Amino acid sequence: MNDVFGPKTPEVVTDPPDELECDVVIVGSGMGGGTLAYALRDSGARVLIVEQGDFLPREAANWSPKAVHMEGRYRNSPHWYDENGRSFVPGNYHYVGGSTKMYGATLPRLREHDFEEVEHPDGVSPAWPLSYADLEPHYAEAERVFSVHGLKGEDPTDPWRSSDFPFPPLPHEPAVAAFADSARAQGLRPFALPQAMDVRDGGACVLCPTCDAFPCLVDAKGDADVAAVRPAIASPTVRLLTRAEVTRLDTDAGGRRVTSARVAHGGRTVRVRAGRFVVSAGAANTAALLLRSASDAHPRGLANASDQVGRNFMRHITSFFLAADPRRVNEDGFHKTLGINDWYSAGPTTRYPLGNVQGLGKLRGPHVKNARKAVPLPLLDAVTHRTLDLFLQTEDLPLPGNRVRLDSKGRIVLSYRPTNRSAHKELVARMKRVARRAGYPVVLHQELGIEATSHQCGTARMGTDGADSVVDPFCRAHDVANLWIVDSSPFPASAAVNPALTVAALALRVAAAGDLTS
Repeated sequence: MNDVFGPKTPEVVTDPPDELECDVVIVGSGMGGGTLAYALRDSGARVLIVEQGDFLPREAANWSPKAVHMEGRYRNSPHWYDENGRSFVPGNYHYVGGSTKMYGATLPRLREHDFEEVEHPDGVSPAWPLSYADLEPHYAEAERVFSVHGLKGEDPTDPWRSSDFPFPPLPHEPAVAAFADSARAQGLRPFALPQAMDVRDGGACVLCPTCDAFPCLVDAKGDADVAAVRPAIASPTVRLLTRAEVTRLDTDAGGRRVTSARVAHGGRTVRVRAGRFVVSAGAANTAALLLRSASDAHPRGLANASDQVGRNFMRHITSFFLAADPRRVNEDGFHKTLGINDWYSAGPTTRYPLGNVQGLGKLRGPHVKNARKAVPLPLLDAVTHRTLDLFLQTEDLPLPGNRVRLDSKGRIVLSYRPTNRSAHKELVARMKRVARRAGYPVVLHQELGIEATSHQCGTARMGTDGADSVVDPFCRAHDVANLWIVDSSPFPASAAVNPALTVAALALRVAAAGDLTS
């Protein structure tokens, strides 16, 4: 058995032996796995990150709307299927850094009440088995790791903080600033979105229009690859195995401990043995791996005595919102700086929470061409050059029937029906009024369908009782002593803000507990 942790071995393992041995295996290098590896880099434990994809290439096409959006150059997820057998490509990416390579780098904290029961039109969002206070120091550390820009206290729903943001907020460009001024004059309290960008003296970010839903050509976006994995593998005790898909986890005869991971690599199977295993593959792929790892000891899937693995899938109810003024052109570049949370919680003007509003990366014709194939590209360009673009999201509820399962060929099947659509429609209606009063006479919106999975969560929910949950409050499986799940799968509820920072905070909390290295 070859040792890949020697002082002269490469950081990235591309030609592994048939068997590998380490202390901790992390399956996936996205926000959960990458941050966890970063947190363990000085622990002395031999950590192996196993990533299905490779490094996303740095090339001119990174910033090409045509290549990225019309041609789907970087889309590399296998097809999933809905319950009617229709195939679709989800909003997942298999690269070092996972889906964060393409994310908008918006990193808010969950609100304090997001960890408690919250009533919605379609039911009650359940409480977490931990509080905001339990995660607060890890939120602060995650903001430092990912270089988050923001302004403490400007968001009216901002939870208490033990420290300020590491960097000041990003400034609004002219069209966004004018919209924020109008919203403020209408009685709202717009704020600067917390963004993970390298915008500082000597920083690499050029605040370009090709950021949200693009890879960054200059490595200026705070993604899990740049901010976490690369610093982690600089340690002599952390290594990265790329182009390696974990196909199943094997256990001892009693099923209480994982003994090895089977990895498909270059047409052969590599077996990785370790003392502790962490699955951080994203909510759907994590559930799929556990289900594929069924055995006599775990007939319904690994760590699935509760029958909750794959269930309670959530993804947020989301819409693209375009406010258009045919009389003026919007030449803004970096567009994703504005947030509105005035209707995030129930209050005097709304019985139920409606959700979050945030800037969307500036749309151009190629962004929307696939959704409007019959419309000529020059016309789409003309329209989007006259829009201010927003992203609206409403909390999705965990339903047991909203689930990930496998078909007879081992492919992912997603059964899903959205919740709280009435609240989302009300959020859209209120933003239409705000936009028209801000001088945008034409308002367009498009609710996103089942393929919009970038905010997926909930498929291995967290709880204190193994009868109805998969992991405990430290993300350790109830059924398997040396297995942790560290991504968005453990979320008991989705809240209505981007989940990435909470995933990172959970990873840092798991590392700080010390059980992975004791």
